[in-house]
Order: sequence, then C-alpha cells, then structure tokens
Amino acid sequence: MIAKGISLRGLELFEIIARTGSVAKTAERAGLSLPAVSQQLKTLEDSIGRPLLDHSRRPMSLTPAGQVFLRRTQEALAQIRQAQAEATVLELSHLTELGLGVIDDFESEITPALATTLAGTLTNCRFRMRTKPSHVLVQMLQDGEIDVAIAATPDSGADGLKVRPLIDDPFVLALPAGIPLDPAALSDTVTGLPMLRYSQDQLIGRQIERALQMMQFEIPNRFELDSVQSLHALVAAGAGWAVTTPLSFLRAKRFRDDIDLHPVPMPPFARTISVFSKGDWIDDVARDLAEALRQMLRDRIVTPMLDREPWLEGSLVLHDPD
Repeated sequence: MIAKGISLRGLELFEIIARTGSVAKTAERAGLSLPAVSQQLKTLEDSIGRPLLDHSRRPMSLTPAGQVFLRRTQEALAQIRQAQAEATVLELSHLTELGLGVIDDFESEITPALATTLAGTLTNCRFRMRTKPSHVLVQMLQDGEIDVAIAATPDSGADGLKVRPLIDDPFVLALPAGIPLDPAALSDTVTGLPMLRYSQDQLIGRQIERALQMMQFEIPNRFELDSVQSLHALVAAGAGWAVTTPLSFLRAKRFRDDIDLHPVPMPPFARTISVFSKGDWIDDVARDLAEALRQMLRDRIVTPMLDREPWLEGSLVLHDPD
C-alpha cells in the first residue's frame, strides 16, 4: 500500500517546488500559506523516508532521490489529469457525429492531448478535427462545416455564437536570447534588429498591427510571415524581433531556448481563446469541452509558462467556467 503520508496534494506541491525551487512561489501558485506548503512537503519526505529536496540551497534543488521521485510523480499526475479530463467529457459518448475546429497554436501542447481524450470517449462517433487559424475556424462554424470551434475572438465579433472564454493569451516581445532590451519604447528597430511580423492575412497579425497603430508606433513592414515556426526561427537566429504570444511561442518548441520573452512596452493587450458553438443541441458538448480544455491549459500552458516567465502572472490567465 502507499505510505500514509503521501497525498495527491503533496505530490502536486512537490511537482511545483521542483520547478520553482521556492516554498514562497509554490505557496503562491497553489493558493496556500507558507506553513501549509512546508508541512505538506515535510510529510511527503517523512513518508518516503529520505530527503527529496536540498533545503540548504537557494533556490532549493532536488536530491538524487528527489530526481527519481519527480519523474515517477510527473508520470502519475499526468495519468490522473488525463483520467480527469476523460471523465469530464465522458458524456460525449452519446454523439454519433462531431466536427471540431482547433486553433493551430494548440497543435504542440494541447491538440494531441485533446485528440487522445476524445478518441477514448467518442466510440460511436464520426469525428472530424480541423486545425486552422482562428478566422478560418469561426467562418467554418458560421457556415455549418464544423460544430464547435476553439479559436481567438475574430475581428467581426461572434454574433449568433455561444462563447465560452478559456484563456487570455497576452502579447509579448520575443528577442534573440541574450540581447538586452530598452523597455522605454519600440522603434523601427530594437537593438538594431528589424521587426518580424505575422501575416496580415492572420487574425493575430491584424491584432498586433492595430495595437501598434493605436500607440502610434511607425515600424517599417519589411518582413511578414504566416508561419509561426519560421517567425520564431528567425528570432532565434538573431534575424529580428517580434510581437508574439505565449501560446505561439510554445508552439515553436525547437526554438524556445534561443528566444527571450519580455513585456511589451505599451499598455498590456491580449487575445482571448474561447470555445465557440452554434445551436442549442451542441451546448452541453461545448461546455464539457471547455472544462476539459481548462484543465489541459492549466497543466500544459499556464504552469510551465509561469515557471519560465513569472512576470506573466496576472496576464496569462484562465477564465472561470460559465
């Protein structure tokens, strides 16, 4: 049997402190007091019978035993979270057909997990998943080509659609790693580098352009790309800088270590990713999908991004269920 002092909460706290190295940051992330976190971690170590953390170092690091235990803990928690997500959408098993559109920025971290979850529950369903930019998905939903869309709010709004907000994805500056930034202002160049733009054919590109115009930043349009991977590859290679979002950044997995993120030197602005649906018959399905997605976003997007960029706290946020 599992030792008496090993609890799910203790395992979750251990996973967080392994990332942060700080009891204070762990308490803040978990919404607990410092004494409560310290006691949970002590109880866990006492139950294991050996130290998992080197408490003499700041930030705290894992002991060899802690490294082994973390690997198994992450595997166990991943299985529990997957089971929780599958249970959340269990009621979808009655569907015989479902067309789902998913924003392309989900394809690295979220879409594979979502597809795996749905495959286990849509056993009698003809299931179609489409990965497209947001504006294309919303139009497909309006035209009846899909039943549910996971997308950013389009330029034209969402008239006639049921909207369930999931997450605010703030705009940030992406610079080649190690290059200092003067946060006072944007100009036609940042540290001598040109701006790399998202294509104006994309919703994200138009949103960034409107924000720059509102702040009266006049930046020459020299490079415009419709590929998230190519844009971040150029930033990582030192060819320029860009305005992007955490979701888009995480999608460019190969280039993360060579890019530094910074707050935009302007009033904060963000896009909101939501679940869109049309018609009462699909309403319960959209609600269950939204709840499962919030759990995935918390574990796969928000937590790792806040560990990497703590200054995103308060801007990269999940919306509460409706």
